[in-house]
Amino acid sequence: MEPRPENVTARYERSLKNAQNKTYVMRLYVTGYTTASTNAIANLKAFCEENLKGRFELEVIDILQRPALTKGEQIIATPTLIKQLPEPVQRFIGDMSGLGGKLLGLDIQPRK
Repeated sequence: MEPRPENVTARYERSLKNAQNKTYVMRLYVTGYTTASTNAIANLKAFCEENLKGRFELEVIDILQRPALTKGEQIIATPTLIKQLPEPVQRFIGDMSGLGGKLLGLDIQPRK
């Protein structure tokens, strides 16, 4: 008898429960002190403080000042957010407004 595939709903709920204990490691790539850059930083920090308080590491990288840190990251537009951990690695481009709608993509369960 073949093993029964795991229920998708049960797997998703377990993933959400485990997500509450994970540390999220993210890098936000910006270009100088522009409106888009400052909005992205403010929006992302507010999102993280609300949804990941004490469970995130965020590094903001100005590619004009530290271009070497973009090597291998394939940055094609800024602002770009790269969620490095937990895996899988994911990318978001833009001013980070509306991140609440991207919770599923970030594997983040909102606080209740």
